[in-house]
Parts: sequence; structure tokens; C-alpha cells
Amino acid sequence: MPLSADLLDRKQTHFVVWHAQHAAAPPVLVIGEFQAGNPPRLANGKRFPLAPVAGFTDLFAIAATDCGLHEGSVYHYFFETAAGIQTTDPTAYAVDWRLLSNRLPPPFTTDDRQPAAVIKYRSGQLVACDPAGEEADFTGDPSPATLPPNNRLVIYEMPTAWSNVSATVDLDIGVGTFRDVLALIDAGAAGANFDNLGVTQAGKTYLVDLGINAIELLPPADSFFKRDWGYDTAHFLAPDSELGFPEGFSSSTANQDLATLVRTGHQKGIRFFLDVVMAFARHEAYQTLNLDDLYITDPGADLSDPDSHTSRGTGKDNLRNGFGSTLFRYARFVNGYDPISGAQTSMAPARQLMYSYITRWMRDFRIDGIRMDSVENVSNWDFVQGFKDRARTLFQERCAVQGMSPAEADARFLVVGEELNLPMALLTQGRLDGLWNDAFRGLVRSVILGEGDNGAFENNVRRMVDCRSLGFSDGMQAVNYITSHDVEGGRRERLYNFLVNVNLADLDLEKRFKLAFVCLLTSVGIPMILAGEEFADEHSRFDRFGHVTQDGGKQVDPVNYGRLEGSDDTAKMRQRILAYVSRLVKFRTSAPSLGVNDNNFLHVDFNDNKRVLVWTRGAAGMDPVVVIANFSDFVSTAGTGPAEYLVPGWPATPPGRQWREVTQARIVPPEWIGREPIFPWEAKVYTTFP
Repeated sequence: MPLSADLLDRKQTHFVVWHAQHAAAPPVLVIGEFQAGNPPRLANGKRFPLAPVAGFTDLFAIAATDCGLHEGSVYHYFFETAAGIQTTDPTAYAVDWRLLSNRLPPPFTTDDRQPAAVIKYRSGQLVACDPAGEEADFTGDPSPATLPPNNRLVIYEMPTAWSNVSATVDLDIGVGTFRDVLALIDAGAAGANFDNLGVTQAGKTYLVDLGINAIELLPPADSFFKRDWGYDTAHFLAPDSELGFPEGFSSSTANQDLATLVRTGHQKGIRFFLDVVMAFARHEAYQTLNLDDLYITDPGADLSDPDSHTSRGTGKDNLRNGFGSTLFRYARFVNGYDPISGAQTSMAPARQLMYSYITRWMRDFRIDGIRMDSVENVSNWDFVQGFKDRARTLFQERCAVQGMSPAEADARFLVVGEELNLPMALLTQGRLDGLWNDAFRGLVRSVILGEGDNGAFENNVRRMVDCRSLGFSDGMQAVNYITSHDVEGGRRERLYNFLVNVNLADLDLEKRFKLAFVCLLTSVGIPMILAGEEFADEHSRFDRFGHVTQDGGKQVDPVNYGRLEGSDDTAKMRQRILAYVSRLVKFRTSAPSLGVNDNNFLHVDFNDNKRVLVWTRGAAGMDPVVVIANFSDFVSTAGTGPAEYLVPGWPATPPGRQWREVTQARIVPPEWIGREPIFPWEAKVYTTFP
């Protein structure tokens, strides 16, 4: 039986308000049609009191057929409380920020006005749509069986804010819309807000050419704030209005554009990961409708409150942090209508809201993976597991329609969390499938600088190459990265700035970049690339102390694809790095040996100030992968014969195969196998092929 989502089923035929705070009168539906103007207004507005639903004390509804709606028309609506406060439908499928709710009494401010929800009426049904009536369309979406399994993934972490260098050599910050991202994968599409970039021109497929096969779009659910990365969700069931509202458009097409992006990605063999922010929200409707049951506003007020602390421990040192937003309660249970089962029962309202959220995104937008933000501030591991399990079952349901088994489905779905302390119990207890491996970031940055004595250095390389040495039991449990979107703080900034700050010359910087990407793409684990790192993008904005912070350089200094263009030395360096990384990415997604845990350190050489390590990847019967990494200034020099570096114990060449060096895409002559020269701060990657 498919998983139930009773509230979403009811919303097909009724306007529904669930779990509003008890009041003297039921909520009122305020509905009409959008009329442009200065300001826009709700035309032909009507008011309909909702009625209590029999058997429930916290569920109110009115049938769409009782609202005098016209066939095929699009409507904007609010819910109004007994106090006269209008709110967005907390489970709205689309919102329109052009039309805001009525002005609110103190302590509310103008910023607290909420956008209208949007719906279409057709054949007695309420249908998800955009403000002008556009709908999601998955016609031609291929079977999930055509998508890459978890052990072949290279994830591309994509900010939803981009920048460009203007004529005044300043940064123009804009919204990288769904259509701009589409232009990076579809040759038939062109950029929207960033149509001036080389990578977004029609005929280009930048991300396909790069070779990645999963996009993790930074939170695509609707957010209150504009031109940042969306870590302040306001409307969980609606795609971000701004991401579907390119400059020059008259209204948002977010539902349609997101579906087009996901469907086109699937056709290109690219999975879509949803970045979910569930620890907190800002300007979300339940903050008006029922703050106490769903939110905790001051975790420090009562240390005995089970919703006060992070999952890292109790006490004032481990209070949850909403980062300016308001934290959800996941440990508060009340008796009421369960929007998932449809029963009157004891339930945690915030949990059930999030289960509704993931049901909408799994079924209507066909996502193929989840990254859970700030797990320590979500805090409740029971809820984390419940969310993961529901998402996985929903994906299995989608796959079953295509004749796939649960095992085949599981190989193509992943729920990973961000908990930088790496509590392995999240994995051993089955709460999550995987974790961001932030330790990899620290290790790779250390080794490409050659830090530590020989013993510490070798240990760091070994821990970097095999995440199991950090406590993971399988490579599919670890998402490795050089840089993530969390670029705030020491050694977290973009790699370009990190290397510049340690005073490396450009030529050396290029070598360290390439060395870092060899480490990333040949280590055990799932590689993730922050958009722009593949071409050595850099920060241009900092705080007054020259640091990358929340306000100086993090969410306000996004990816700048324009830096790839030009013919100066820096642009040429970036183009070389991009070509190098692309070869490695394509190798990582296609080489079976890099999709298993098997690895072995074949050779370690610390003689005469050398730091050369050689590791192999792959199981028996696979084409072996051999990585030679020189973390030193050593260079092979000619003695009595040609310059060479001999690697003892080099794997035998399988019958009928020959060796290829991947980073330079060249065949290795038989006489040079295992003895090619090496150069300072350089890595070579070898494999066999027919």
C-alpha cells in the first residue's frame, strides 16, 4: 500500500487548515484573483468561514465546490484567524510574493506580512500551479533505473545566488534561477538572469561536460530572504518563488521550472538532491497560527525542556541555535488530527508537517536524494530517522511503478546529514544513510601543504584516502569535499583564497588545486564539489577584517562563472584546472574500482625529503586504479639513464589491457609502466583498459 498523506489527499478537493491555535471562531478563507497594479490587489475577493471537520478538534475545511470557483481559473488566497490576521496556507504548493497579506498589528512588522497562496480549480479539484497557471510536467521522465547508483556519484553543490563581474569591476549579485541551472545541462536552454555568461549560452552543457551526475541545489523551498542561499525556509511545500522568477518575467513559474530542471537532469543521467532545512524557519505560517505547539523561541529559558538542547548534549553549552530563525519543536506531542494517517491521535505537529513536506517533494518533484542541514540543531534523532525512512519508502514506491526492486531503488537514493562532529551512531543506529565528512576537508587541506612530521603526515593521507579509518563502515556513508557552502571560518574558505593566504605562487597554486582534486576523486567516499571550485573560483567580498563571514562573503559572494572567461593568465589557469577536474570527474563516475571500498597503500617513500605515496583502488577482477601522489618538492632527475621514479610492486598488466594515465588522457608505453618520472606537488592516476 502507498504511504498515506491524508492532509494532502484532502487538499485535492478542500481548502484545509490543520492545527491552528484554538480560537473563538474557525479560520476564514479569503480568496480572489490576482490583479496587477500599484500595489497589486486581490480582485473579486470572497470570504468563506471554514467548518470544523467531524471527529477532529483542530481541523477545519471547506469544499472547493462550495466556493463559487470557475473552471480552469487560478486563485490567490489567505487564511484569516479570528484575530483578523491573514497568513499563507502553511501547506501551500505555490506562493506569490507580489501579493501580501493585510497589515498586522503590533508586535508584528511590515516584514511579517505573508504572501498569497496560489491554486488552480479544475474539474472539481484543486491543482498545484504557478500564479499564471503553469503546472509541473514530468512527461518523458525516465525510469530511476537509468540514474547513477550511489557508489558512482559526484555531487555538485549549487548555490541559488550567483554573481558576475560588471563593467565597474564590482560584483553584481543575482538569483541563479531554475532556468539558469537548466542552461548548464540542456543545450536547448539559455540562461535567464545570467544569460550573458558563456556557460549559459544555448548550445552549452557546462555541467554535463564537467561530468557530475548529481545536483544538490541549496534549499529550493520558498524562503523569505532574497538573493541569498535560502537557509531560512518560510513555505516548505512550495518551491522558491524567486528561483522561478527571472528578471523580466511577470510572475513566478517555480513549479513548472523546477519540474523541467529535474526531468531534464534525469534525462541526462543527473540525480537531484533536496537540501532540507528543518531545524528552524522564518516567517512560516505556523509562527502565526500556532507558535507554541510547533516552535521553541528561547531554548535557554527552560533547560529541562527536551527541545532546548542539541543532540550533542544537555547544558547551556549545547543549546540549539536558530541562527536568527525560530526553532521547531520535535519532542512536543499533543492530541489532534494527524495529517499523515488521518487519525485523531498523539502526534508531534512539527514532525507531521515535515512528513507532509517530504511527501510533496518526493511525489511531485521526483527528487533522488536528501541532504539534511544542521542535524545537531534538528536534534531529535527519532524524527531524523522517521524522515529518512519515509523519504526512502516514497522513493521505493516510485521505483516499484517502474518494476524496480527495493534493493535497486535503495542503490539510487541517499539521505545524508550535516553533523560536523561525525557522530557515527547516526549511521550505526540507522538514523541516516550518510554524513558530510568534514574531516576530509581538514585533511586534504593539510596534506596539500605538506603539514606535519612524516608520521603524522602519512597518517593524515591514509585517513583521507579511506573514510573507514574515521569510523565510517562504507564509502557510501561519507560525503567528501574540499570546500562546502559553509565557507565561514578558518580553513573553510574557497580553496583559491586558502592557498593565496599561505602565499603560494600561481603556478604552485595550480599544482595544489590539481593535487587536491586527485585526492578527492580517488578516495573512498562520495565526492562533492562546491560550484566554482572546479575552476578555482574565489571570494571577492570580506568583512572589515578581511575574513569570510556570514555577512561578509558567505551568502553574499556566490559562484561567479564569469571568472572562467578571458585570456589573461589567471583565466587560462582556471580553464586548465577545469579541464583537469573534468577528466577526473568523468573517470570517477565510470571506473568500477572507485565505486568500492577496496584500497591499498602500495608504496610510501619519505627518503631524502621525499613524500611520495602510492595507493591503489579496486577489487579483484576490476581494472586497477593506481594513484602516485608527490606531496613534496622532489622531482625525478636523470642519472646515468633517463629520469624516472620506480614504484615497486606495480600491479601486473591484465591480459589484453594497457595502461592509461587519466589526468593527461595518454597511453603509457609498456616500457614506462611503473617507472614514469614524477614532479613536485603532482599526482598521476593510472588505470588499465582494453
